[in-house]
Amino acid sequence: MNCKERFNAGMHFKPFDRVVNWEFGWWNETFPEWHKQGLPLYVNNNTKGDVFFKFDKSETADVDCTLVPPFELRIIEQDKDYKIVIDHEGVTKKIFGDGASSIPHYLDYSLKDKESWKEFKKRLVPGMHRYPKDWKARVSRWNDPKRDYPINIDVSSLLGLPRNWMGFENCAMMFYDDPALMEEIIETMADAVIGTIEPALKEVKFDYACMWEDIAFKNGPMISPEFFAKYLVPQYKRITSLLRKYGVDICLVDCDGDINPIVHLWLEAGVNGMFPLEVSCKTDPVELRKKFGKEVLLFGGVNKRELAKDKKAIDAEIEKLRPVVEGGGFIPHVDHRCPPDVPYDNYLYYLKKKKEVFNIKDWDLDSIMKAK
Repeated sequence: MNCKERFNAGMHFKPFDRVVNWEFGWWNETFPEWHKQGLPLYVNNNTKGDVFFKFDKSETADVDCTLVPPFELRIIEQDKDYKIVIDHEGVTKKIFGDGASSIPHYLDYSLKDKESWKEFKKRLVPGMHRYPKDWKARVSRWNDPKRDYPINIDVSSLLGLPRNWMGFENCAMMFYDDPALMEEIIETMADAVIGTIEPALKEVKFDYACMWEDIAFKNGPMISPEFFAKYLVPQYKRITSLLRKYGVDICLVDCDGDINPIVHLWLEAGVNGMFPLEVSCKTDPVELRKKFGKEVLLFGGVNKRELAKDKKAIDAEIEKLRPVVEGGGFIPHVDHRCPPDVPYDNYLYYLKKKKEVFNIKDWDLDSIMKAK
């Protein structure tokens, strides 16, 4: 089997020769730490990491369903220790140092009410201007009958992005203070996605779709299941119905945190893949499979905190997942980007164990081990 074949077989619970071998990636801070421990110096970003570790290939049709054009980046104030900027999403924030290793301090948001919404709404008009300049070349490559890897289309966000634009508290309160505006924002987000992706769906048969919705935290989602069902589910259904019209029946959502209270609602809406399954936030792939059976597809679920411990902990983590992986519909990988507190030797052992337990016999790890 090639990667495209095994992805589609596994995700439809049909026989497959081995699991697809993907990983989420690594924090930027992880690379310099691992360089001290033996990772080659040229491996300094996620793209190079995927190649170095020889993970299976996939490609994304990254049509842009966000703000087009983005807001102009403006520096409001700057000294040797920090700078205050208005970023491409209209957010005013204070950035310390070079901004690479610290969380910004958010000061203000441009999306506040109906009047300010107008400036955002005009940047959400769907159209081909949202496509990459090399779109025709991509279509030619993806439609090649010899393509042996899966491809996906980005279907953006309905609430995660508006939360960025107005801030978490403001966004949560908007459901109470101005529910009609919140409904309009979410519907407009769906309109932007639908109007933008349909030309792509007509040209290319995608293997799956991906959306990003970081709307949950350690203790649960930012809105109640009731609000989720009322405002989000109908708009998700519009998107997933369009995808299925063109033969795309796999739609996964990237959402950190504890998603348990809303998984059933995503499934109802046709969003059937959950990712990255942060185990420390009680989003456990074993429990999700028990509860939802083959209705749910799983991506991630390897507890990064266990990788930071020792070989025994890594063994137990992988063995725990073995039955679920063997049953199909599950691509196991670290449950977020791998942090720098995971020793490089532990990570290499994790890869070795992953190859052994999940039967990835064609994965050449020898050259990776020798490069240390």
